[in-house]
Amino acid sequence: MKIVVCVNHVPDTATKISISSDQKTIDTTGVTYVLNPYDEIAIEEALKTKEAIGGEVIALSLGNDSNKESLRKALAMGADSAVLLKGNSSLDSIVTANALATEIISQDSKLVFMGKQSVDYDSSIMGQLVASLLDYNIVSNATSFSIDGDKIIAEREIEGGKESIETSLPAIVTAQKGLNEPRYASLKGIMTAKRKTIEEKDIEISESHVVVNIMKKPEEKAAGKIVGEDASAVPELVHLLKEEAKII
Repeated sequence: MKIVVCVNHVPDTATKISISSDQKTIDTTGVTYVLNPYDEIAIEEALKTKEAIGGEVIALSLGNDSNKESLRKALAMGADSAVLLKGNSSLDSIVTANALATEIISQDSKLVFMGKQSVDYDSSIMGQLVASLLDYNIVSNATSFSIDGDKIIAEREIEGGKESIETSLPAIVTAQKGLNEPRYASLKGIMTAKRKTIEEKDIEISESHVVVNIMKKPEEKAAGKIVGEDASAVPELVHLLKEEAKII
């Protein structure tokens, strides 16, 4: 069975982000890019599934040549092959989902893993969009996963608790923290990944439906205020919350 795992190349969350002069994109000067952390979890689960039932793992990404860095990491972790769909990584979600869905069909994959969200735009809808386009079942925010033939048993996070579900292939599974602990790439894996060829595909992509008009950083928070250190400060605190902050 072909197991596709979708990966994204994103700014490191520890990187300081500045906005470009056009006020529509980020300034990439000095920005460190990494494999999306949730996608690392997805890769690990794809590899564990391959080890359990056999098959091959194909890493798939949409973007420019810089995305090869994250695809190489997926290969170093143990993916069998990688495909780069050449396109603008700033495309909106539905255009991206269409491109991924088309390639998944081309690969004839019935099981797809991806992170529950990408830490750049945090839309957390890619898995659901691709599943809808393919008419696949969807398990989102998975914290446990097992497969027996075409049957999938999983646990997912919901607000205030967890939910145990059963579904069947074809399916897309989006990975949440706690699903597994991603393996480190071994030296052998890193060396092997360098020798593997990443298949590049030029694809036709329609214009994005969403246009960024302006990007700006949130306003800086006002400095805090200490009104006292014991019970005598309570009246003044209540006064400030009511008259200045206007939250009570």
